[in-house]
Amino acid sequence: MAYNRRGSDQHQPPPGRLLRTQTAGSLGMDSMMDSEVVPSSLAQIAPILRVANEIEPINPRVAYLCRFYAFEKAHKLDPTSSGRGVRQFKTLLLQRLEKEDKATFAGRTKSDAREMQSFYRHYFGKYIHAWQKADKADRTRLTKAYQTAAILFEVLKAVNLTESVEVADEILEAHTKVAEKTEMYVPYNILPLDPDSSNQAIMRYPEIQASVSALRNTRGLPWPKGYKKKEDGDILDWLQAMFGFQKDNVSNQREHLILLLANVHIRQFPKPDQQPKLDDCAVTEVMKKLFKNYKKWCKFLGRKITTQFLKPNLLTNKLPNIQQEVQQRKLLYMGLYLLIWGEAANLRFMPECLCYIYHHFKVSQRTIFSTLFLPNLTYHLWVYYLSISFININLPGSMAFDNIDFFAKNLTQTFAVLYMFDHFIFMFMCVFP
Repeated sequence: MAYNRRGSDQHQPPPGRLLRTQTAGSLGMDSMMDSEVVPSSLAQIAPILRVANEIEPINPRVAYLCRFYAFEKAHKLDPTSSGRGVRQFKTLLLQRLEKEDKATFAGRTKSDAREMQSFYRHYFGKYIHAWQKADKADRTRLTKAYQTAAILFEVLKAVNLTESVEVADEILEAHTKVAEKTEMYVPYNILPLDPDSSNQAIMRYPEIQASVSALRNTRGLPWPKGYKKKEDGDILDWLQAMFGFQKDNVSNQREHLILLLANVHIRQFPKPDQQPKLDDCAVTEVMKKLFKNYKKWCKFLGRKITTQFLKPNLLTNKLPNIQQEVQQRKLLYMGLYLLIWGEAANLRFMPECLCYIYHHFKVSQRTIFSTLFLPNLTYHLWVYYLSISFININLPGSMAFDNIDFFAKNLTQTFAVLYMFDHFIFMFMCVFP
């Protein structure tokens, strides 16, 4: 690195590494260390600096070690400081590290490795172990503690590696628990849908419980072989497993659909029962609103509306004869439509594209359990678009169509010709009426 953390007399940067260019002095140094003003190319170190600012009043030496680790990571991310604002940021951070090393070196416990291990034990016992036993009403505070502990362990490993010290088994065991909870306690918008949040105030509303319960009805849906089903797996998890939708998209649309259903469910008149059962009228109303534009699209083009939720069951080849099965089928295709919308990126601003994708997304017994959404559908759209794109740049037609598969499999190499977004719109509005 640019200098050694172990002593205040060994702070000269080795030649050929980070250069200390002349800056405006230390003015604004504290503000530049704010994790919210980190250069965009160094966004990965923002959580580390945030933790350093958080624990600095408790243990300045550990805060220094976190900033030092952030500096190391920043130097690996951008060794030549070519990003916008990176050189100034790294220079100011280096100045602050030199200052903090002198101020905190004398107060450490024998070595930085021991200091980190001691503080990790302290943090785990005071902020995580204690809060786990207490009332879990403040989920936000516990979530933040897990995220902080995960970063502290990352810094601890780096410090121990530098000093050739093994991580204690006790700390490894604690980190395993933290890692499990960190995956569970993920950021959310409105609804905390992890298993430990059922006692949260917003999750106790009958309409929320009814919507969540309805989505978790996966009875009769065949899961892929080898798929590890979650304890609280729902319809959107099944759609993700079958069609390969992205994880964050599924999380967002799950919350989206739950709130839509709950909002309509609570406004039903007469009032539905307080039991956690989703009202069928609410499901029907949401479906009408969701597919309103799709029905207009079908009517305009003279196409038959695909009422897929009334098709035979894919396993029994029989129409759903239980109201719960009908509701499940409706939720499946509402979820499918929302996931397509969430996966479509800029295509979501072109309703015709979404309607076309949904209309032609045929659910057949032969293909539904063996294909993913992106390769199965968008692949063919891009194949066709690539073919007309190469025709537009005056390539021989036979050459374009003979090499469709090659072009589609090498999108990164051929993307330079896809510069006209209007061509893609034209494909949906004119070529596929």
